[in-house]
Amino acid sequence: YDKRLSGNGTQSCGSCHFQRLAFTDGRAHGLGSTGEAHPRSPMSLANGAFNATYTWANPALITLERQMTNPVFGETPVEMGVNDANVQQVLQRLQAEPGYPRRFAAAFPEDPQGAISWDHVIKAVSAFERSLLSFNSKYDRVKEGKARFSAPEARGLKLFRQAECVKCHQEPNFSNQFLTVATRDADVSFYNKGLYNLDGRGAYPAASPGLIEITGKAADMGRYRAPTLRNIEVTAPYMHDGSVATLQEAIALYADGGRRIAQGPNAGDGRTSALKSPLLHPRKLSRQDQADLLAFLKTLTDHAFLRDPRHADPFQSPPGGKRRTPCHATLPAP
Repeated sequence: YDKRLSGNGTQSCGSCHFQRLAFTDGRAHGLGSTGEAHPRSPMSLANGAFNATYTWANPALITLERQMTNPVFGETPVEMGVNDANVQQVLQRLQAEPGYPRRFAAAFPEDPQGAISWDHVIKAVSAFERSLLSFNSKYDRVKEGKARFSAPEARGLKLFRQAECVKCHQEPNFSNQFLTVATRDADVSFYNKGLYNLDGRGAYPAASPGLIEITGKAADMGRYRAPTLRNIEVTAPYMHDGSVATLQEAIALYADGGRRIAQGPNAGDGRTSALKSPLLHPRKLSRQDQADLLAFLKTLTDHAFLRDPRHADPFQSPPGGKRRTPCHATLPAP
């Protein structure tokens, strides 16, 4: 949450990841510290500790620590905007915060002088991200026998499984890349959802073409990771580029087996793309079926997670209190 972490001191990680929105920002395209728009939408950080890969489409980013270097040091686009010209200045700002040297010394005892390094900053932020666990939704309480689904919610879960949504959004995290200590073969699949078909051969907009940017393989055009559906109710807009405004619209798109854009620069019928995943095909879902699916998806909202004070911005003033600084913030229990 510390804006001093950005090159120009105007933006923190929390500027694109709001707790009340499950650590997304409600934008179709994230905005960097210099005002540059990102071609993709900020992803939820909920349960990020269990991801096999990070960001929308990069199989090389397999740890939170490795992922963090992208927004901090990346230049295309600029996000946090730390570069060769200001990299030491940013560390000096953090070193000048009265509470940080003591805390860094305690967290990293191999450096008892409390010197703050980029290695330690990245490890500290990643440790906080691993604490963002969301497993207290109505769905979870039903699984524990502490609640019951309504009739529409129960029908929605049944449809979710019958319609094979679960093949890309697997329980318990409702994502496809869920990694635990028990995992033997990690699923690192990426999917083309038939959102675009600009040239009749499956092309996606050049600003964000998908996995092909990393692999260079034509077959990877438009392929992205299937993100978690936990807290999906509050993470609109949807898809990698925020081009789907509502959850109802997203459900209808999947029921239709892709998306047809009638006019404009992105016109084309993604439903007919040869690159589209075979898992995405038209499904006969009535309006009631789609309403039931929506009702079930809303049971994945973890309201306690969205307002957990352990994850709140320590720079914000608590109700009736003075503005806090990091050295006075309440920390999560070990």
